[in-house]
Amino acid sequence: MGVFTYEDEVTCSIPPAKMFKAAFLDSDNLIPKIMPQAIKCVEILQGEGGPGTIKKIHFGELPSTLLSLNLALIALVKPYGLIHIGGKFKSMTHRVDAIDKENFTISYTVIDGDVLTSGIESISHELKVVASPDGGCIYKKTSKYHTKDDAQVCEEHIKGGKEEGLALFKAIEAYVSAHPDEY
Repeated sequence: MGVFTYEDEVTCSIPPAKMFKAAFLDSDNLIPKIMPQAIKCVEILQGEGGPGTIKKIHFGELPSTLLSLNLALIALVKPYGLIHIGGKFKSMTHRVDAIDKENFTISYTVIDGDVLTSGIESISHELKVVASPDGGCIYKKTSKYHTKDDAQVCEEHIKGGKEEGLALFKAIEAYVSAHPDEY
């Protein structure tokens, strides 16, 4: 088994505690609310939200022709990491590995679903929100693609996930900015 790792950072105007709560702790409710065509719903299969919880994410069916327009207007993405909006994938299942509410970190592993394309066994994500000097935050993400045998991860697969992740994160930021008392 091989492991391909990539890291990413995004700055945000929202303070870390608010962004962590919206983007990670309440994402199962918030994202289907603000972008149902991306994430239709999140189903808890096992557990109560903490480590060990198994969740199935059902993707929406946004037509590809509307995807770029919608992302340009709303700029949304899911902190679940690899999300291919537009009906390309139907669902994914992930396991929550750890949540640290004091340090604003969460980790989870994608363990099933059509996002695990040929050659990819699982994808683990470590997400963290840290304070930035301007009062906002920096979202830091490390993703590890665990491949079967010597399989390679397609760069287009990574790029698509990163772009969609950025768009979702920015949509959450826009929602929290527009509804400051909600979080």
